[in-house]
Amino acid sequence: MAASELAILRNGFSIRHEHRLVMGTNTRLFLAADDSSFTDVPTEEITGYEKDLTLPVPLPVPADAHASISVQFGSAKAASANSWPAKSGSAKSVPTPALNQVVNSASAAYHLDPDLVNSVIHAESGFNSRAVSPKGARGLMQLMPGTANQLGVNDAFDPQANVTGGSRYLRELLERYNFDLVKALAAYNAGPQRVEQYRGVPPFRETRAYVARIVHEYNTKKIAQEKIARREEAKQKQLSTKPTARARASKPAATAVTAESPR
Repeated sequence: MAASELAILRNGFSIRHEHRLVMGTNTRLFLAADDSSFTDVPTEEITGYEKDLTLPVPLPVPADAHASISVQFGSAKAASANSWPAKSGSAKSVPTPALNQVVNSASAAYHLDPDLVNSVIHAESGFNSRAVSPKGARGLMQLMPGTANQLGVNDAFDPQANVTGGSRYLRELLERYNFDLVKALAAYNAGPQRVEQYRGVPPFRETRAYVARIVHEYNTKKIAQEKIARREEAKQKQLSTKPTARARASKPAATAVTAESPR
């Protein structure tokens, strides 16, 4: 393609890309001209394509280039990514830390599980750092301008600033609700005033689906990790009880000598 296009998704997101490639049931959208980053989208989730009339802004590329970026479909927020708005100033190439490094740093700062933060990012923006919802929430953790301002986030499209601010806000909500994760997530989605109004998760389909999605994904990660840990523990136990190579070798030798001794 000569110009960038927007892939319009069923869930309300649009993804700006340089070119695309249909691969079986998926369409690979290349987010950079040099194919350094891409996302695979089920073709059936794409409703159409439009020319991108905005000026392109360089996508923050992780340190491990050629990484696939996953996209969440049927997102609880149905947030529409307004795709890569133009920025003023010179387009200077600035090295950006990998997203996992950003998440780990923010999680450590606010004593959160990185898996939880990643699950929130997944539900909020599908890991799209340029996502903008119809209500104006921005970036990876979908911060509203007022919230971002209170958290000291000057640029919500900066992954590091966004994730740091979003992690801080999530920690504040957890403390507010005595570490009740369900209430904290409901407040992150619908606002604390709604949680207090309904004394729990508000009866909104969007909020309930959002909370259920994150809790399910987070629990799935934890269960998988526990299974791996148990397998590793069993493997280590088996290795510790196994006879050493020297012991295995010495046993047949002793038997052979005993068999030949009576002469």
